Order: sequence, then structure tokens, then C-alpha cells
Amino acid sequence: MALSILDNVSALSAENSLSQTQGKLSNVLTQLSTGQRINSGADDAAGLSIANGLAASVTALNQSTQNASDGVGQLQTADGALSQVTTLLNRAVTLATEAANGTVTSAQQTSMDTEFTSIKNEITRIGANTTFNGTSVFTGGATSIFLSDSSSQSTIATTIGTLSSTTLSLNTNSLTSATNAATALTSINTAINTVASSRGDLGATINRLNSAVNVMNTQVTNLTSAEDNVMGANIAQDVADMSKYQILNQTGMAALAQANQTQQGILTLLH
Repeated sequence: MALSILDNVSALSAENSLSQTQGKLSNVLTQLSTGQRINSGADDAAGLSIANGLAASVTALNQSTQNASDGVGQLQTADGALSQVTTLLNRAVTLATEAANGTVTSAQQTSMDTEFTSIKNEITRIGANTTFNGTSVFTGGATSIFLSDSSSQSTIATTIGTLSSTTLSLNTNSLTSATNAATALTSINTAINTVASSRGDLGATINRLNSAVNVMNTQVTNLTSAEDNVMGANIAQDVADMSKYQILNQTGMAALAQANQTQQGILTLLH
């Protein structure tokens, strides 16, 4: 091979190989420091697109889970209020049954009617003042729980009726006589059945929302695992590659130095 001082091809080749090794070593060190296989679009454009889509789905599902949990909270608030109403109505049953008895005096019936009136007022107060997140619960309006996984959308609708002594058809009843008390007792029993039916509807929707939460939590787990498979670095492989590239980097530096030194041999011909 002819000796030349114009170009040191060996040094250029060694420098090119060293540059590639250092690039790969830098990439491996980045993966080890971040724990991610993909740290820029240049690493894997298709993989990054897939991972971003999975991350968006996880984010949407997490918020949808919160939406459903908020819906459960609202319904449980309504159910708790209706539970108290049932307790009040049971007391009203006792009063009406007693007032309908022929052995009760007129004064006693009046006293029982006063308590019955207080019960009706309390039912109305519960209906007007029960709130969730600052909003009245017993409005009679429909509430839609929005659920999404970023690519599809759905809603679970629920309606919580209004609540008062009027809506339970108790406002005109009294216990001022045995006849009135007997009529009131029928209305009270109907109201108890109405409240029980409402609580049953609330419970069914609560169960549906809880089921949706369970499904979405499973989806989050699976999608997070899929995202990790795409984005996560193979630590064992990266450690092995780091060792390899560190050695190649050292040998490359030595080879470059040797290639540069070889060019100096031409000077001996000039002595």
C-alpha cells in the first residue's frame, strides 16, 4: 500500500466508527437514566404514536372512573336521605295507627297530628336541602355520567325525583280524627312504597356505575401494561449494551490514536 500524507483513511474510518459507538452509548445511557426505550420520535416514531394513544386512553379512563365515582357519591347521598325519610314515615305509621284507634281522645289526636305535621315538614326540608357538590340532589332532573376511553364515548343516565310531603301525597292528610288517621295511614304506606321503589332504582344505578368503574380499572391496568411494553427500556439488555459500547469506545479511541500515529511514520523517511 502506497504511503500518503494527503488523507489518513484509517484515521477517518476509526473516527467514523468511534462516532457511531459514542452515539449508541449515549442512547443507551439515556434509556437507562429515563427508564424509557423511546425518548424522542427518532427512536421509534411508530412506537411513540402507539404509546401516546395508549396514554391518552389511560388518562380518559382515569377521569371517567372519577366521573362514575362522583355519580355514585351523588346517588348514595340521595339514598341516605331517603333512608331517613323511611324512618320518618315509619314513625308516621305508628302515629296514624294510634290516632285511628277509638280509645284515643281528640286532644291526643291533635297532639299526634302536630308531630305528623313536623314529620311532613322535615321530609320537605330534606328534599329541599340535600345537596351534593353544592347542587341540590332532589331536582327531578336527569344526570348523565360521561364515560370515555378517548376513542369512544358513552353515558349512564339517572334521574333523582323531587322529594317533599306534596310529591309523596301526604300534605293534605291529618290525624285529627280516627277517619282522617285511617286515610292518612293508607297514604303513608303508599309513600313508604314509593320511597322504597326510588331507593331500588338508585341502588340499581349505583351497582351499574360500580360495575363500570371495575371494568375501566381493568382497562387502565391492561393499557398501562401495554404502554409500558412499548415505552419501557429493557434494562438488562441496556446494561449489557452499555458495557459493550464502553469497551468499543475505549478500543475505538485507541484505534484512532494508532491510526494517527501511523501517519507519523512517514516522517522517518525524511531523515
